[in-house]
Amino acid sequence: MKTLIHPTAVIHPDAELHPTVEVGAYAVIGPQVKVGPDTTIGPHVAIEGCTEIGARNRIFPGAAIGFEPQDLKYSGASSLTKIGDGNTIREYVTINRATGEGEATVIGNDNLLMAYVHIAHNCEIGDRVVITNTVQLAGHVRIENHARIGGVLGIHQFVHIGELAMVGGMTRIDRDVPPYMLVEGNPSRVRSLNQIGLKRAGISPDDLSLLKKAFRLIYRSEESFKQALEHLTELPQTPYLLHLSEFLRQSITADRRGPIPGRQRGSSHE
Repeated sequence: MKTLIHPTAVIHPDAELHPTVEVGAYAVIGPQVKVGPDTTIGPHVAIEGCTEIGARNRIFPGAAIGFEPQDLKYSGASSLTKIGDGNTIREYVTINRATGEGEATVIGNDNLLMAYVHIAHNCEIGDRVVITNTVQLAGHVRIENHARIGGVLGIHQFVHIGELAMVGGMTRIDRDVPPYMLVEGNPSRVRSLNQIGLKRAGISPDDLSLLKKAFRLIYRSEESFKQALEHLTELPQTPYLLHLSEFLRQSITADRRGPIPGRQRGSSHE
């Protein structure tokens, strides 16, 4: 029979690994770690803390998962890291556990985290998200399903990135990225609708046409941002449009950083 655990791997006897888990040379796995079936843990991977990893994940050499957060507020609380199924976590990715007692850093399903990505404490990543090489997420960042993040960029703490959004490489992200939009630049701006991503996701021509109207209303009209939001309610309220409207309304609340503006506006929530 194939030996799934390399003899040089250091696995605490209290760790819970499904019998089908494969562990490479010199990997280190702590006592509170749980790993589901058919997950592969590469050489020199280190997994610590209260960390739950689901099925069919591929974790490449040098990744560090579940270590305490890089947060000065952290005082030893029992916090968590939760990773779903079918994720690909490439070389030297770092995923920190959350800061507060019982809180969690959460990675969903079927995501691709490329080499040297950093996921800080209390981040929430949805499903089928692609995060390209050397992207750095600060604490409490939330990324919704099917978003695409270009390489070599930083994302400010507490920023939200909407579903099916596309962020261009080397863009400075210090405010919320609305769903379905393409954002690029430094300072970052909403450049267009993410039409290629939407078409690949199978959006219908009617839904795409409505999102184009919404984009023109918000980012190309002479109305203020708040006026444009009100006029969005006059368009047919499809699930896509409802999600866009709700995301933008939440983004301008007092505890959020506000949405990234369009190229013709000084501030997208003026």
